Amino acid sequence: MKKQIVAALAAALLCAALPAAAQNVAIVNGKPVPKARVDALASQLAKSGRPITPDVAEQLKEEVIAREVFMQEAQKRGLDGSDDFRTQMELARQTLLIRELFADYQKKNPVTDADIKAEYDKFVAANGGKEYKARHILVEKEDEAKTIIASLKKGGKFEDIAKKQSKDPGSGANGGDLDWANAASYVPEFSQAMIKLNKGQTTDAPVKSQFGWHVIRVDDVREAQLPKMDEVKPQIAQALQQQKLAKFQQDLRTGAKVE
Repeated sequence: MKKQIVAALAAALLCAALPAAAQNVAIVNGKPVPKARVDALASQLAKSGRPITPDVAEQLKEEVIAREVFMQEAQKRGLDGSDDFRTQMELARQTLLIRELFADYQKKNPVTDADIKAEYDKFVAANGGKEYKARHILVEKEDEAKTIIASLKKGGKFEDIAKKQSKDPGSGANGGDLDWANAASYVPEFSQAMIKLNKGQTTDAPVKSQFGWHVIRVDDVREAQLPKMDEVKPQIAQALQQQKLAKFQQDLRTGAKVE
């Protein structure tokens, strides 16, 4: 009877110890290595998009055990008592606390759908309207531009002249092609002349800007092709989050008393 009681007590103690033991991945030189360390590393990997497969989990376990071995040796040598170590620990503590502060702020001040829509509406207002598919030939002197216009009126091919004479390295090689863009993409003098042209029309007189003299042709006009809000929603949300966080940081810095 006594043996049965002892056996029952031993079994009960074993069962009680199992949950605690299960919280450790190993015992290194008598010191438990908590499973929480493996979980923390796994969480960091998961956030970066890497799947935690059984092989990866085993690698993380070995990594945590190796760290414990190396840490114990460093402590044995008294390296954790040096001034440099204490300074590095304080910097690490600051980094972690600041990261937690910013994460807490973003959690409590999320970007709302209303914020995203308002930002998208601003984008549409600034980039909406008409887009122009234009070409230009850029030269240094007005007389050169006038000669080109006269040549075009006699049947000269715009693209060929642009390739030979345009000083714009970006568009010249492509026959003066500027692709689709709204008027605000160009300097005011260029834009004002361009928007007066109809499809297929070329400027009758050279247009002067800070870059030189332009001969402009509009190949086509269309309503601005803007992405739908759902297509750019993640990018807008990220940009707004960064803006909100930057303002939070600046407000803290401005409000701090620094002597």
